[in-house]
Amino acid sequence: MVSIKQRPTAFGGSCLLIRPRLTDYHGIHAAQVDLDFAIPFLDEDIPLYLDPFMLWRSPSQQDQMLHTGLVNAFNHLGYLASQGRLAEATETLVIASECEEVGLGTSLTRKGKRIGRDKAKEILDLFQIIPQYQQNGFRHFEEIQFFVEGISKDRISDISCNFLKSFLIDFTIDQCEKHGIPTQPCQVKYIYDYRANKFTTEDNIRLPVNPENGDPIILVPKRWLRFAPWINYDDYFEKHCPQDEISHNPDDLTRIKVLAYNRHNYGAVDRYVQAKELTFEDCVNDPLFSQIPVTSAKRVIAQIKKLPSGKDNGSDSKYEKLVGRLLPSLFYPKLDFAQEQARTDDGVSIRDLIFYNTRSTPLLQELMDDYSSRQITFEMKNVDSIGRTHVDQLNRYLTDELGKFGLFVTRNPLKRAEFTRTVNLWAGQRKTVIALTDSDLEQMVEVFVSGQRDPLDIVNKKYREFQRACP
Repeated sequence: MVSIKQRPTAFGGSCLLIRPRLTDYHGIHAAQVDLDFAIPFLDEDIPLYLDPFMLWRSPSQQDQMLHTGLVNAFNHLGYLASQGRLAEATETLVIASECEEVGLGTSLTRKGKRIGRDKAKEILDLFQIIPQYQQNGFRHFEEIQFFVEGISKDRISDISCNFLKSFLIDFTIDQCEKHGIPTQPCQVKYIYDYRANKFTTEDNIRLPVNPENGDPIILVPKRWLRFAPWINYDDYFEKHCPQDEISHNPDDLTRIKVLAYNRHNYGAVDRYVQAKELTFEDCVNDPLFSQIPVTSAKRVIAQIKKLPSGKDNGSDSKYEKLVGRLLPSLFYPKLDFAQEQARTDDGVSIRDLIFYNTRSTPLLQELMDDYSSRQITFEMKNVDSIGRTHVDQLNRYLTDELGKFGLFVTRNPLKRAEFTRTVNLWAGQRKTVIALTDSDLEQMVEVFVSGQRDPLDIVNKKYREFQRACP
């Protein structure tokens, strides 16, 4: 589903944003690659997770100290349980299990659900049933996923964020001041007090808020984020788990049996964790977007050129998929990819690629200044020639709210009649529509491969050619 939000602007009126991010909502034009934090979406989670191992392996003493504090806070729960304060430890762990302010994970609503008290007690029982934890506590608390069903990367991330929330708040305030992100006084629940060893609530903390509901937003350093923890169950099961000892029948090897085996054979888990510690230099943060390799870009453009135009044998869908894979990598990091979207115009299904305009080049700044294009739309058309209907459809989509600059990605140059139609659109409504063809895409791949020019230069060239044709 396409997500479109409205926000007031300094000029009155509103701006429609597709898959809105905090920075775009406030008119802050910064590329994700240039920021120290992951830009949060306003109505869905960022598909990454805080990995506590990133703090442990960091050369920064600050990060290492934060990891020590995080693990100590978790181990204190085991101490409480051993002192007959199980209810207090359980309640603290339940609170720690969900951190909505950071918006990490896969939720489409930025809302999550905490674990139940029975699950929390099952985790706390590890301090009693595994002697090493009873005596020494955890050195990497994410090990709990090897013993308790239903604990995975989202819980590890949320527990980490809650115990680190005080630091994350300071980090957020610093980043907002640095980049001019508006803040307002907020009440923040469940900030862990390391002196009192409990969660507290604080008022009047200046943080950015979600314009939809006023909920506070907390930013997270990019350097701590991964798609999966460095220490994780799937990696352990595939590469280190003594599967033959658990079951000689592979079909009978269930996760429940593996977890039960681990609880009685801690050495298997410990050997895995030690191996992961020794290879810590291989553990790096995952970016929100990764470009495809040069060889893949060459392969994709070759496949595009071989595709016939039209819809036969699903050629249109294949074309859209290939272009959708290619363009985000060619334009990165000058344009951040927002999403591929489907829309309908007069019963016709249309697929677009939407990019955030970072305004990081003279061209992109010009598109913002002249066409109010906070986001840029590329409409994909696997047709022999763009017709009047296609131009009219894109024209209706290019509004004051969404910006008046759009592009076709199609097979061949516009014919004279349709090119004249686009020139008339500029003359009458100050809208610009240009077309990128197979030849343009091929040239963009060539400069991407060489690394000597920016693929966005080809867009700039086509735009300047269009300008010269305008009255």
